[in-house]
Amino acid sequence: MLNKRSKENLQQMGSLIDNENKGHISSNINEMVEYRVLRGCIYNVGFQPDECVISFLELAGFGSVALIRTFDLRYDLISALVERWRPETHTFHLPCGECTITLEDVAVQLGLPIDGNVVTGVSSISRPARLCYELLGRSPSEGKFATLRFSWLKANFVHLPNTATELEVMQAARGYIMHFIGGVLVPDSHDSEVSLMYLPLLSNLHNTPSYSWRSAVLATLYRKLCRTTDPSVMDIGGAVVGTLSDAILGIH
Repeated sequence: MLNKRSKENLQQMGSLIDNENKGHISSNINEMVEYRVLRGCIYNVGFQPDECVISFLELAGFGSVALIRTFDLRYDLISALVERWRPETHTFHLPCGECTITLEDVAVQLGLPIDGNVVTGVSSISRPARLCYELLGRSPSEGKFATLRFSWLKANFVHLPNTATELEVMQAARGYIMHFIGGVLVPDSHDSEVSLMYLPLLSNLHNTPSYSWRSAVLATLYRKLCRTTDPSVMDIGGAVVGTLSDAILGIH
């Protein structure tokens, strides 16, 4: 039999779970006028990098992801799976038990480096134009800015002249990687833009694989899943949707 203190602890735990469930999509389904199907937000690069650029993408550890063109997505299934996601444990609660997305799932989908330094950077670059000129060969502005628009990256790096030097090819590779980072791998609140904080990590492409990009993608996936348990959220983006689709196939 449970003593008085055990009963009180169980009651407190039950109250805590109930409070956490109030803002969860699973507790609001019966009150919805229509079933929520999440929209996908993926900003694919949209062009095939030149052959000479691919060698530098491989050098940086992004050779596999550069081959990705489309995701075969089922947003209805993704939406149903999100209803089973628990932010407090970062797992899906299913009738058969708990399961989650792992670094191995991200590896199968994207083939990114796992071991290495944490992917992080400063949120504000003191001289953004100087950084862009140094690593990209051009800058969208001479003033202060913290992001690069995908449209600017595509306009400046989609075509390389036949006379492009090795330096220009490396700059194009950085532009391609920046687009892929912000549009697919680790999208954030910047719509159609990528944070400039990632550019310094691409300064030496030989060292770029020393960062654990796979961990960054997984952390973003968890954050996006937690966000979409809010019934008011209507979209989910980035490599999250592609990795989730693979996970759905594994669960089924």
